[in-house]
Amino acid sequence: MSAKKIFVVFGATGNQGGGVINAILDDPKASQEFALRGITRDPNSGKAKALAAKGVECVTGDINDKASLSNAFKGAHSVFAVTNYWEKMDDRLEVQQGKNVADVAKVRNTGSYMINTHVPQEAGVKHLIFSTLINVTKLSNGKYKNVFHFDSKAEIEQYIRGTGIPASFFMPGFYMSNLETMINPNPQSKALTLALPMPPTTPIPFFDAAVDSGKFVKAMVTKPDQVLGKNVFAATKYYTAEEVIKIFNEVKKPEPAAQFYPPDKDTYKGYLTGAGMPEFAAEELYENMAFMNEFGYYGKQSLDWSHSLLDDKPTTLEEFFASSKKW
Repeated sequence: MSAKKIFVVFGATGNQGGGVINAILDDPKASQEFALRGITRDPNSGKAKALAAKGVECVTGDINDKASLSNAFKGAHSVFAVTNYWEKMDDRLEVQQGKNVADVAKVRNTGSYMINTHVPQEAGVKHLIFSTLINVTKLSNGKYKNVFHFDSKAEIEQYIRGTGIPASFFMPGFYMSNLETMINPNPQSKALTLALPMPPTTPIPFFDAAVDSGKFVKAMVTKPDQVLGKNVFAATKYYTAEEVIKIFNEVKKPEPAAQFYPPDKDTYKGYLTGAGMPEFAAEELYENMAFMNEFGYYGKQSLDWSHSLLDDKPTTLEEFFASSKKW
């Protein structure tokens, strides 16, 4: 039997990366095709040791250091890369991190030497899967220009496309887990309330990151001919805020019933800054919501093709609420 292909997964102990690893491990065919290498800050952490016990090779990889990435990519066939804007809230840093991943993957793909270093490289990476988002500034014609955590990833995507690396692009939807911190008691009415600065009919592409990242990325890494050069929209379906509350009430049956409230811009930003968020980040999240209402999270594109790739059905909001222990 031929040797397994090494699949390098960033954020091995996080939502997206952890979900990818679990999906490969749980699939008999994929687990025979790929050997998993998880990139983590601390291979000695409890989560990393748990992965190692399942046969995952856990290695240290610093996304800020090309030499570190070169070692992590050694012998790799495929790579799933995710960057985290919110860790430092620095879009220029995130872009550089994404470029570091692309540069090392490109060098390993060509078998050449990294420019301006003396680190020899080996050919290897045949498929880079990057977790990206849409370019909000571009799609809104500059109306919303402060959604940095979207635009930075879109900039990395364009850089990757320019390198010629065989690549595809995973586009996560709005995390269902966000609702666990967003549906809270209203101090006046005492009812659980979802407060978002948008009409109750705005379509939101919800996605259970911890469970469904793996379903989509597994489809991408095992079906490269279908996805190379394309964007895969990772979301279950478009739900409106009023549908979210309806489903929540049906599943959780709170008393009094949960409700939706659309705060204005200043009120919404006040919630965020009052919780300690910097002003620029509060503006960013407000624009994110306003953009989603006006232009669409995915630019109002259909999810049908992305769903056609899947072997496993994505998690519904009903299933997410039923499994959540938050409320």
